[in-house]
Amino acid sequence: MRQWSLQGKKSGKSIALVPTMGYFHEGHLSLMRMARAIADSVAVSIFVNPTQFAPNEDLDKYPKDIKRDIGLAASIGIDCIFLPDNDAMYEKGFQTWVQVEELSQGLCGKSRPHHFRGVATVVLKLFNIIMPDIAVFGQKDYQQLKIIERMVKDLNLPVKIVPHPIVREPDGLAMSSRNSYLSPQERKSALCLINSLKIAQKSFNEGIVHPDTIRAKMRHEILANKNAKIDYIFIGDADTLKETDTIGDGTLIALAVWIGTTRLIDNIII
Repeated sequence: MRQWSLQGKKSGKSIALVPTMGYFHEGHLSLMRMARAIADSVAVSIFVNPTQFAPNEDLDKYPKDIKRDIGLAASIGIDCIFLPDNDAMYEKGFQTWVQVEELSQGLCGKSRPHHFRGVATVVLKLFNIIMPDIAVFGQKDYQQLKIIERMVKDLNLPVKIVPHPIVREPDGLAMSSRNSYLSPQERKSALCLINSLKIAQKSFNEGIVHPDTIRAKMRHEILANKNAKIDYIFIGDADTLKETDTIGDGTLIALAVWIGTTRLIDNIII
């Protein structure tokens, strides 16, 4: 992998990286198209990173279809796929971790305390191996995006982070590999995430700026579905990820909701 990158750099080519865990959907392909448009060469990594999963999470059942993924990436014109195994990424005795302190504390970090340590570590490793000039990350994992941006700034990494807007199904559900877990009834219930975010935006447009009021409206919409359970509803600053006392232009509203046994996330910027 590194040899491929070095050869490209010697010939003056810019390299964009799209880090993924595979099982591609249109959201992934949109990231690849953006990367294709802004760099000379595009590498896509496929690695289901074990260190960002807790023991009770879905590592063992995370969906995989490498052959299909390779075909889809080829259809976009991707130049290289990096497909390491666990032993290559985490050799025996591995004990070095990257922790982005404050940004990892709230939102998903509350219920998944070791998740972002695993994310930051594997992304830094991918940057060191592939040496991209640009890396494209989706905004659906908004906290992850801010953590990676902070890591790049704090560690002086020569990588430009390019955000990509959330890609949605026609009915508004944010695209996710985990959507494949949903039963038909759960798929309908999953619309409560985007519907609650729309209610938040509408409430703000009508002059409501108190987070508790909007959070209550969102909870009502979500919990109208018997198979829905709220992990969190965050309303706060889009850069610091700190909760705020009032809502204004640029406020982040993000949520995580269990639909049956599937945990989904979504967000909007007001």
